[in-house]
Amino acid sequence: MKCLVTGGTGFIGSHLVRRLLEERYEVRLLDSHNPNRDDYDLFKKFGKNYRFAKCDIADKKQIKQSFFKNIDWVFHLAGKSNIVPSIEEPETYHRVNVSGTVYILEACRKAGIKKFLYTASSSCYGIPETYPTPETAPIRPQYPYALTKYLGELYALHYAQVYKLPVISLRLFNVFGPRVRSYGTYGPVISIFMAQKLKGAALTVVGTGRQRRDFTYVSDVVEAFITAAKSKVTNNFFNVGSGGTYSINEMVKIIGGRTTRIPKRPGEPDCTYADITKIRKILGWQPKVSFRDGMKRILPEIDYWKNAPVWTPKTIHSATKNWFRYLGN
Repeated sequence: MKCLVTGGTGFIGSHLVRRLLEERYEVRLLDSHNPNRDDYDLFKKFGKNYRFAKCDIADKKQIKQSFFKNIDWVFHLAGKSNIVPSIEEPETYHRVNVSGTVYILEACRKAGIKKFLYTASSSCYGIPETYPTPETAPIRPQYPYALTKYLGELYALHYAQVYKLPVISLRLFNVFGPRVRSYGTYGPVISIFMAQKLKGAALTVVGTGRQRRDFTYVSDVVEAFITAAKSKVTNNFFNVGSGGTYSINEMVKIIGGRTTRIPKRPGEPDCTYADITKIRKILGWQPKVSFRDGMKRILPEIDYWKNAPVWTPKTIHSATKNWFRYLGN
């Protein structure tokens, strides 16, 4: 079985590539970034089972040149994430997350692949009315990142409908785990907290810290992708969550250290909480790693964030000013 992973050098992608190689799948990786040293050292041990091609998915010509032959499964994880940059550069996000997805879908259609797995986002639900939130909840994206990820899902499912491409879309909820990537822009809360903890800085808690998130451990997400790929199900979409919801204050308590408060942000839900009844029933998947166990696995690897930016209330205020400007009342 030969698998192609787009975005395989990213946080979730690198975990997925490792798992596939460990299970002796042949893995082909497309990404605009080279694998980091640790990943490369591991991947190259698998010899001919691993191949990498540098490719911008928003460049149709590069995809045609780089798309590997005889691929069975495609895991499409490549794309642009984070809220603030999407507000500032909506055209770039559309080009990568929407047009790039269409280019990959076209390559898959022409190659006659056996399964296409799309990485969707729970941000499509916006500020939900129902908790836990089912797949039937209204779609209410609050910012361009959320919108472009949902449009990518619509294209993938449309290809399933029109071209009979075997597609499953997974709507991921707040994925966390070792090696959560740090960005030059304001990014995932766990990477922010870990860098602050490592440098002895105050943890910047948004609002009261009582807001709750469905933190889903990365190995469970990887298992969901592989389970979906192996299934005979097609033209469907599923929530992928932890089966629970946890406050930011709970995370802070586990990490430890002093805190400081920063203003609550517009457009963010007070809670994310996936209803995972559908994926349990149809695919037989269920999460295995609890939030606390996941945090215990992350803390010993805190040195990973030694070069990450250390955010302060002042730098966060500057970085998120357009967030408040465009999403505030």
